[in-house]
Amino acid sequence: MEYTIQKLGKLAGVSTRTLRYYDEIGILKPARINSSGYRIYGQDEVDKLQQILFYKELGVRLDQIKQIVNDPDFNGTQALQEHLTQLLDKRRQLDLLIANVKKTVAAKEGRITMSDKEKFEGFKQKLIDDNEKQYGEEVREKYGDDVVNRSNAKLKNMTEEQYDEANRLAEEIHTTLAEAFKGGDPSSELAQKAAELHKKWLMFYWPQYSKEAHAGLAQMYVDDERFTAYYDKEEPGTAEFLRDAIHIYTGMTQ
Repeated sequence: MEYTIQKLGKLAGVSTRTLRYYDEIGILKPARINSSGYRIYGQDEVDKLQQILFYKELGVRLDQIKQIVNDPDFNGTQALQEHLTQLLDKRRQLDLLIANVKKTVAAKEGRITMSDKEKFEGFKQKLIDDNEKQYGEEVREKYGDDVVNRSNAKLKNMTEEQYDEANRLAEEIHTTLAEAFKGGDPSSELAQKAAELHKKWLMFYWPQYSKEAHAGLAQMYVDDERFTAYYDKEEPGTAEFLRDAIHIYTGMTQ
């Protein structure tokens, strides 16, 4: 079946302006232009638009979507399976938060009692799931399943006070590291304070501490562009500076 731009827009729930923009940037071109100058879309374009909208729903940027769906090796069936897995993960996270909200309402109304631990279960599980999705493969390969599983269990068992303290430490690391970076010396007192704070922060998540693992994680901040982007978002070079400070603090080199 073929669709004009108006009919496809109505079918998919997107504006004709959006479809024209997709044509302009080369992410979704019509199958053909008819004799009247109208864009005509066929079944392949319908399927491709579905994939684009799936990726948009999952928060993928348009420039990334364009690379994915225009890749000659793009596998539509495999992509759908990946969409399904990610959507099921999102549903599981939402179900946890919904259950948490319902229990909170019931506790406020006096129908049940809710422990402090229960109040944060949904949020902590979402943090675990997000970390697994973004970094799980690399971290498990580097440290092993047992270490990662014990770390996740430690996070789930955090008290409210511990959870707040971990977040406070994360903020203090950020401000201390930014100040130390201005001086440019990873061996400075301020830079070493940032490394010490980083160790304290890690101990809220790691089942046990070792200098080797700490130094290895610092190296991963430089080797993995996702970690580098996080630390370098305000000042390029911050990830390397933190790596150097931690290597000096631990006395380890990679």
